[in-house]
Amino acid sequence: MGRRGWAVEPVVDPLAQSFLLGLESIDVTDTKKTGKGAGDQAELARRWSDLMAQSRHLAEVFAKGRWAEDAFSIVHPPDLIKAFMEVGKGILSDPEKLVHAQFQLYRHSLELWQRTMDQAAGKEVAPLVEPGRGDRRFKDHAWSEDVLFDYVKQSYLLTSRWVQAVVHDAPGLDPKTRDKVDFYTRQYLSALAPSNFALTNPAVLRRIRETEGMNLVKGLENLLEDLDRGQGRLQLSMTDEAAFEVGKNLATTPGKVVYQNALMQLVQYEPATADVYRRPFLFVPPWINKFYVLDLQPKNSLIKWLVDQGHSVFVISWVNPGRELAHKGFADYMHEGPLAALEAIQLATGEAEVNALGFCIGGILTSATLAYMAAKGDRRIVSATLLATMIDLTEVGEAGVFVDEPQLERLEEHVAEKGYLEGHHMATMFNMMRENDLIWSFVVQNYLLGRDPLPFDLLYWNSDSTRLPADMLIYYLRRFYIENGLVKPGHVVLDDVPIDLGKAEVPVYALATKDDHISPWVSCYAAVHAFKGPVRFVLGASGHIAGVINPPAAKKYCYWTNEKAPRDSERWLQEAQSHEGSWWVDWGAWLSGHGGPKVPARYPGDGSLKPIEDAPGAYVRARGSE
Repeated sequence: MGRRGWAVEPVVDPLAQSFLLGLESIDVTDTKKTGKGAGDQAELARRWSDLMAQSRHLAEVFAKGRWAEDAFSIVHPPDLIKAFMEVGKGILSDPEKLVHAQFQLYRHSLELWQRTMDQAAGKEVAPLVEPGRGDRRFKDHAWSEDVLFDYVKQSYLLTSRWVQAVVHDAPGLDPKTRDKVDFYTRQYLSALAPSNFALTNPAVLRRIRETEGMNLVKGLENLLEDLDRGQGRLQLSMTDEAAFEVGKNLATTPGKVVYQNALMQLVQYEPATADVYRRPFLFVPPWINKFYVLDLQPKNSLIKWLVDQGHSVFVISWVNPGRELAHKGFADYMHEGPLAALEAIQLATGEAEVNALGFCIGGILTSATLAYMAAKGDRRIVSATLLATMIDLTEVGEAGVFVDEPQLERLEEHVAEKGYLEGHHMATMFNMMRENDLIWSFVVQNYLLGRDPLPFDLLYWNSDSTRLPADMLIYYLRRFYIENGLVKPGHVVLDDVPIDLGKAEVPVYALATKDDHISPWVSCYAAVHAFKGPVRFVLGASGHIAGVINPPAAKKYCYWTNEKAPRDSERWLQEAQSHEGSWWVDWGAWLSGHGGPKVPARYPGDGSLKPIEDAPGAYVRARGSE
């Protein structure tokens, strides 16, 4: 479960707790309650008895972990209490405004009731309030066609938006506190959605009738399995994990591990063309999760696509660190990551010049490495691609709710004892940014509808979390996140070298995605003016992963380009030109201009580095829970 400090335990813990503690009050021996005949009822009673025995054990494990003196929960309660006390103080400081808001809610509630009565009488009535774009909680037809469920839905939307507005508009809050109370108010309201409860979800009620309630028994089995898998912490199943195996049907692009050190393995991929560009290509993925998001399936693999375009591709596969690597810092990730990879690539291919790509925090590392190399007069990286990489971290989106100095101090205490941050904390934080899609939808599907998760490669990767070493994590969060040091010349010092992006002269291709909730595109746009060299900025549609992993054959989404570089990001977008399809095509044309002349294809083992093992290697196979 973890210890006092930075808290990102699953928001569904209260659901699990109440579910477990209330199980024994259900009597399945009464056929009038179960609706089953004697034969079926005996089987149901047997299953229920087994579940009760399992649930009692897990309830004890859950309670011990959840309420132990050194446990820490989803948030630090004193921080939230203090923040919401400020909200209450602000609201009560203007009673007239509060009375006006209450009157507005009362008026809208009466209007909704009147419209519902008219609808029940058979009249055509326009909805007073509708779900937002992308809100899939109310997609079942009954939410619109059934008068009762339509009223429940609109009442919830009306009230929840009213609560959000009242909290957000509370006077006297500093921006950080306002962001925090906005975020956790939304979490609370999302948890209370009628779609999350069996008696107010029409799809669940239909399922109960169809299965004679067996969906709830199956749902309970799924819940207990998730609690057991998380050792008392609710670890939501998002996909059929048995359907995937890294190296078997994920990350299958042929290649070899040709180099490794304590922090990474370097994979060299087999060529797919007779000739390749002279300059090899190096992927620097994030180490918060696994690199194979770039190589999920052949049809959506960015790595395979690049190999098919005639590039000699290398990728860093970061280790899943344990306590023994607690001392590894950000500078170590630079030296034992991209800088070590450059040396290894030269040994493997004979080429000193390389094109590099960094994704997310891997892009931040790549940017810092470019500045470090510029200070050293090292010109081995001749072009850089940055994917979803925040350069100016003034606006970090909702991730900023979890990162401030008080929370960082508690986190520092936790990782100092453990040596690392457990992977599930970061995974849960990212899930909470899209709580309805990545938490509550699975609560409904798995526990209320009683369905097993479907196989989905991206969600398998999303659940494959990675630990983070203590020293690196604290340095990164303080210097880059809180102090925004990447855009401050000399503020970040790596191996006694002050970092200044303005000294990096290499051409940069910077891609951001418009709906990215992890790396807001306006923070990525800062790359346009941060580097000394030319920067081509491209904005893709969709989000952090779907917008990046968008192969041309899929014919999805679009992207925007603008040859001008105004200071204001919104002006850039207003004047940008939209293009249908994948940004990969635009990037491929840009990258080929930096690839150099074609040379005969190079295979792993051709140079002085001999293969260690087949791709994707051992490091990527280590699960965060292991």
